[in-house]
Amino acid sequence: MEWLERMNRAMDYIETNLTDEIMLSEVSRRACCSSHQFQRMFSFITGVTLAEYIRRRRLTLAALELQNNEAAKVIDVAIKYGYESPVSFARAFQSLHGITPAMARQDGIMLKAYPRLSFLITIKGAEAMDYRIETKESFEVFGMEGIFRSDGESGETSTPAHFWQQCLANGEVEKLAANAGELPSSVNPEFNKVHAVCSYRNTGTDTFPYMLFAFKSSTSQADGYRSVTIPAHTWAIFPSELFDWSAFDGVIESLYRRFYTEWLPTSGYEQAEGMEFEMYGTKEGLQFVELWFAVRRIG
Repeated sequence: MEWLERMNRAMDYIETNLTDEIMLSEVSRRACCSSHQFQRMFSFITGVTLAEYIRRRRLTLAALELQNNEAAKVIDVAIKYGYESPVSFARAFQSLHGITPAMARQDGIMLKAYPRLSFLITIKGAEAMDYRIETKESFEVFGMEGIFRSDGESGETSTPAHFWQQCLANGEVEKLAANAGELPSSVNPEFNKVHAVCSYRNTGTDTFPYMLFAFKSSTSQADGYRSVTIPAHTWAIFPSELFDWSAFDGVIESLYRRFYTEWLPTSGYEQAEGMEFEMYGTKEGLQFVELWFAVRRIG
């Protein structure tokens, strides 16, 4: 329940500052997590980015103001809700509502309303969710790093998914696998050689690091790569069922969503530092994924 209270405190701040600058640092402070972590949770739970939600709420309120206040000028409403010019406001308004701001005053005109979101506990199906809690000593990884925006506004060509595609296409993933050496004895022997980790270091309020990595062992060739020491942590680990690689996107999205919407709100744990691993493996000719979340008990 404390997790829900934190999330709703963050939403309260957003709602009361829709006509002012919304500081992501303050949003994350109220939610007791990093900016990247909050935005990641938000998008998995709601299906939209935080930036898009704020845009929809502002344009919803702008439409109501134009509709109910004949004295309100379009330029004043535009500035009030964070738009620098009537042109940019009109473009965003029409994209959401399908009409121009001036048309919003017409009697009987159709508008869209996006209500304020609140986080609640909901009763869902009784489908079991496998997980385990493990405490691990520190370990080292190395690989290729990208820095990405947390707000989801950077476009499809600057995302972790595109980073994967680039590194697969240019042979960097294959090269990293060849340089990985033997897996450490503490690592599941069914794991592949290359995995992914995010938020293992602080790169600023609006960005997060994402690395395609291999575990470092005595046989690894890590020269020329970024090396990172992962500190000792308690991990909540969520394994997938075996699947064909063509189903990867749906499988991993479901694991993330169930972690944030079903397990985390009622587990008595919270994420620690927002660190997340995606571990990939092969078994019986099929693939599996394990999501590792660094966690600590609340209270």
